[in-house]
Amino acid sequence: MDIMDMIVGESEPIKRIKELIKQIVDTDLTVVIYGESGVGKELVARSLHFQSHRKDFPFVKVNCAALPSELLESELFGYEKGAFTGADGLKPGKFEQANDGTIFLDEIGDMPLTLQSKLLQVLQDGEFSRIGGKKDVKVNTWVVSATNHDLENEVKRGLFREDLFYRLNIIKILVPPLRDRKEDIPILFEHFLSRYGKQFNPDFVLDKEVLDIFFSYHWPGNVREMENYIKRLLVLNDWEQLKEEMLDKIHAAPTRRDMAIAAPDVKAKEKISRDVLEKLIDLGEEKERIISLPSLKEIKKQALLKIEKEVIEEVLKRTNWNKKLAARHLKISYKALLYKIKEADIKKPPDLDKERK
Repeated sequence: MDIMDMIVGESEPIKRIKELIKQIVDTDLTVVIYGESGVGKELVARSLHFQSHRKDFPFVKVNCAALPSELLESELFGYEKGAFTGADGLKPGKFEQANDGTIFLDEIGDMPLTLQSKLLQVLQDGEFSRIGGKKDVKVNTWVVSATNHDLENEVKRGLFREDLFYRLNIIKILVPPLRDRKEDIPILFEHFLSRYGKQFNPDFVLDKEVLDIFFSYHWPGNVREMENYIKRLLVLNDWEQLKEEMLDKIHAAPTRRDMAIAAPDVKAKEKISRDVLEKLIDLGEEKERIISLPSLKEIKKQALLKIEKEVIEEVLKRTNWNKKLAARHLKISYKALLYKIKEADIKKPPDLDKERK
């Protein structure tokens, strides 16, 4: 299979990534791949390597977050015999192993500052010295890195060297989270079924409800999470239990759209403010009526109740009067919502009852 075919999806962001890979594979320009955990950053890195003129040379991965600073340095740059206790012989580092090929620095945002200067030297001069070494080692290695950090923000916070950032960030590839390209879910589903079905469960039959739930889910673990769920489905065939777990997560962690549902509309608030002002103007037209003006505390209470009522009505409307779901969006208990509906005299539209009949 062509490595490019492993980047599964037909959404516009995925098409752009594939096109960008074709444009940059033979430039040797440093690349940073940005994206949340589980979106497939390593797959993009491998695609870059295996589509390039370096494809017949090594692709070497180093996880910068997995090792402490001292071990990471020896892992990257190697050491000479006698460099430290236990260094019984010369050990080439990953940069040497990747010579003429590609080194993939995963989680580059977690690389300690003490090592960043040495990496900068490699990028600038193509050479470095092993730990305990007296001579420089020259390499011709393509550097591709990945991170789930905002490196520009890390630079501002003093956690990442600015000069290294500009050396690394020549080409930027952003891999979107799965929740932002849900049109790829059916394609990914078929891909993983085809990939693991024969191994785990050749007789597995896709239930339409599976895809419905998959579309509703927010995928915090992205494509990796989806891959693991499908493996689990194939092995355990426990859809009812998995569905329950996913629905609990859907309700417990509202999406950005859900949060927008629960937020008071700005225009609605402006309208309420105008209503209150108009009432105050009416009250002030005659001196006698000013005496009956309610206290500021009472006006504030009435205004808040009006805002609260409009928000609750809007959330109920958008959740099709599913009160349990509405309560979750509003972050109040179900009983509290029932009390507020009664207190504000909120009525269910008769059209909803007709539709259900």
